[in-house]
Amino acid sequence: MEAVVLHGISELKYQQVPVPELRPGTVRVQLGFCGVCGSDIPRSFSRGTYSFPTICGHEFAGTVSAVADDVSDYAVGDRVTVFPLLWNDDHPACEEGEYAQSDGYDYLGSRSDGGFAEYVIAPVRNLIKLPDSVSMEEAAMTEPAAVALHAARRARIRLGDTVAIFGLGPIGLMLAQWLKSMGASRIFLFDLLEGKLELARQLGFTDVYNSREHDSTEVIEAATGGRGAHVTFEAAGVSPTMLAALRSVRRAGRMVMLGNPSADVTLPAALISQLMRREVELLGTWNSGFSVYGDDDDWRTTLEAIASGTLELKPLITHKVPLNEGIAALEMMRDQSEFFTKVLLHPSGN
Repeated sequence: MEAVVLHGISELKYQQVPVPELRPGTVRVQLGFCGVCGSDIPRSFSRGTYSFPTICGHEFAGTVSAVADDVSDYAVGDRVTVFPLLWNDDHPACEEGEYAQSDGYDYLGSRSDGGFAEYVIAPVRNLIKLPDSVSMEEAAMTEPAAVALHAARRARIRLGDTVAIFGLGPIGLMLAQWLKSMGASRIFLFDLLEGKLELARQLGFTDVYNSREHDSTEVIEAATGGRGAHVTFEAAGVSPTMLAALRSVRRAGRMVMLGNPSADVTLPAALISQLMRREVELLGTWNSGFSVYGDDDDWRTTLEAIASGTLELKPLITHKVPLNEGIAALEMMRDQSEFFTKVLLHPSGN
């Protein structure tokens, strides 16, 4: 099969590799699309991953092409998306269904081979069948959309809340849609790239600001009578947005850390004092909630929202790239040589 294989830092190769073999309790998924996460760029070009060679890609959906002999719940032809975290049952967090909080887990696309390929092997318990009305492109974005939903749920959004998002990558734009559906009254969106701001406007948002031209704290205070936002989300992972999100929170408000940090952040003493006096909650969020037993988890809620039209994901897709051009697409994202939001890779024959 074809694959984009990471052999070392900045050592990506498009090549033919053996089709992965089934193991008990697994299926082989033929990839429809695999999204490129922002984390795939440093993983490929600067930080590396856990071992080499590795096939990256953890945001994917496809069609079951083969099942192990002990699998009965899925059949060839089923359309599925895959929760990429492979947990161990003997961890206390797993006993509570909090798989993302476990230790010693495996992960498709970073610790084990993932979706930058024609086929991937996945445990049957990590699969979810797709609703008929959800396209394969949309299904490949279930993972980041579930991450955005998890952050919104962590923030305990209430009807009428004023919120602000700093950073309008795919997850930031998905988060804005979740907050709107949860009843946030005003949603302030900040970014530096006009293309992302315009996309936010196309999705129906009006409080959209270029951070180069508008001071976010002044904008939010002017709109809230000096009180600030009930909840702010840092979704870019850089120091300026972290500081802006902290400065914009009202008394007893909440700030959610969502973006992967790209460097250290130093907080001024005066800001720390303000956060203490205002009793601001600082909330971390990572990954998403998934249930083996089909409960109301982030993944199933996301698929239902896509199917109902509550969540619009297709406008976020700017590139659909065959695997034989995948390395160039990753380099484009690294260099930011053209505008992009969500980049999807797919087998070259599709």
